[in-house]
Amino acid sequence: MTLSPQEGYALCDIEVEDGKYPEDNPPPEPAPAPAQPSPAPAQAETKQPSVEVAATTQKPEAPKNGSRYATLATPAVRGMLKAHNVNILDIPGTGKDGRVLKEDVLRFVTVRDSAPTSQPTTPTIPTTPVSQQSDTAVNLTPIQSQMFKTMTRSLNIPHFLFADELNINNITALRKKLANDPKDPRRITFLSFVIKAVSLALNEYPILNAKVDTSNPDKPQLIMRPRHNIGVAMDTPQGLIVPNVKDVANRSIEDVAAEISRLSALGKEGKLTPADLSGGTITVSNIGNIGGTYVAPVIVSNEVAILGVGKSKTVPIFDEAGQVTKGELVNFSWSADHRVVDGATMARMANKVRECIESPELMLLKLR
Repeated sequence: MTLSPQEGYALCDIEVEDGKYPEDNPPPEPAPAPAQPSPAPAQAETKQPSVEVAATTQKPEAPKNGSRYATLATPAVRGMLKAHNVNILDIPGTGKDGRVLKEDVLRFVTVRDSAPTSQPTTPTIPTTPVSQQSDTAVNLTPIQSQMFKTMTRSLNIPHFLFADELNINNITALRKKLANDPKDPRRITFLSFVIKAVSLALNEYPILNAKVDTSNPDKPQLIMRPRHNIGVAMDTPQGLIVPNVKDVANRSIEDVAAEISRLSALGKEGKLTPADLSGGTITVSNIGNIGGTYVAPVIVSNEVAILGVGKSKTVPIFDEAGQVTKGELVNFSWSADHRVVDGATMARMANKVRECIESPELMLLKLR
């Protein structure tokens, strides 16, 4: 079967550059299609009604500007359409048979770009009326006033920090064993062991129990103090207070625990005496009892060192056989007065405390 093009329809559109051929010579208009024959009228005498079949032909959708030649344009015009991102069907052409010219594109772009753009409306957020507020002056409590004076003096001390991590598995096991003794159960706090360990280490490094005397600025001195009056930082309803356990070197661990319990009870009731609060030589702050893994404690005035104990945490560790086991670790953070204490001395003091904490049986050998 041989297919031939239908008469009156173009085989293809050929686009040429501007100027080669006149723009006013459109392709020949297709001849009108022959009219469909009208169906014969139904005979009146026919009893059977005739069925009228309407032959429908689908026509292509006409361009928006109403001309079948509207989509015909020169390459230059199409280049302008692409550059300005314009659909040719949106432009009413003024050329012959409705074709779009350069002037039509420029006119359309000018009108489009000059039209005001609608700004997005910002929703109005209702504002809450702010009540009139004024600052109020509040006097410091007696304890806050004392802390203000003490810490102001303390910050004149050049601090340096030394931190270490200790394994307290053995002390925890010992405390559980003492508490579960059916004959004589004893509840010994972890802080009691720490205070005793600090006292034992001070026997080898007494400089950390001393105080700096600057009464003669030209000739400062160290006052060596034989008694270990170890302060215990306590959080009370009245604020931070630091009573001290007197003469720890001559006390047992159980006696230290009893004295801490007494001071704590008096502190909560606000009944600590001046004797309980004076005479400290070094301080231990068990801030981990409240929270916090690491701490940078501030040295109390008239002292040269302080120990901050963080919160214990359980982590996997390797034992001596190389097996993974559960370890309870605590961070010990020391601050020392760098005017008289060097880093090496502080590290050796911290190592002695570490030995006593990680191997509490060693404290038995050092007890008097």
